Amino acid sequence: MLLLILGIALWWASHLFRRVAPRTRAGMGQAGKGAVTAGLVLSIVLMVIGYRAADPGTIWWGPTPMLKGINNLLVLVAFYLFASSGSKNRIGTRFRHPQLTGFSLWAFAHLLVNGDLPSLVLFGGLLLWALVEIAVINRTAPWTPPAHPVPIRKEWTSALATVVVFVVVGLVHGWIGPDPFGM
Repeated sequence: MLLLILGIALWWASHLFRRVAPRTRAGMGQAGKGAVTAGLVLSIVLMVIGYRAADPGTIWWGPTPMLKGINNLLVLVAFYLFASSGSKNRIGTRFRHPQLTGFSLWAFAHLLVNGDLPSLVLFGGLLLWALVEIAVINRTAPWTPPAHPVPIRKEWTSALATVVVFVVVGLVHGWIGPDPFGM
């Protein structure tokens, strides 16, 4: 469990470093980008190893067909929000934090179907990080929604990318862990 907690803490620190210590981060220049990237990669490695090694202990709830369906729907919406931020479609231009909101939905969806302590630590910690990140960004950076028109092809591109990524991630998830589509 220690590796899992260290991974989550490093994830938080790597992401919030620029917001909490902007002068220090700016002073690091390009080397700072490498350090943050290394911190994020290490945090993911620690979270994966820590989660896989953690003893689940008591399981308070588990996946049911209904919870899996809700989980899959929320993950699909989360992937759409994530795709929207990159493609600058309507949601991406009218919504301040589509990536972080999508990440929050992804974490919440995983909490619905994983009711053991390591899952609560992992997905709860990541959900809390995303919510804190949104709050910190809102406090430190003003936002004006873009006012440019959005071509319909961007909507279709986001939708298609979402479905493709959802299927690929679901298949890979089934190969390395629990099958998100089956029972």
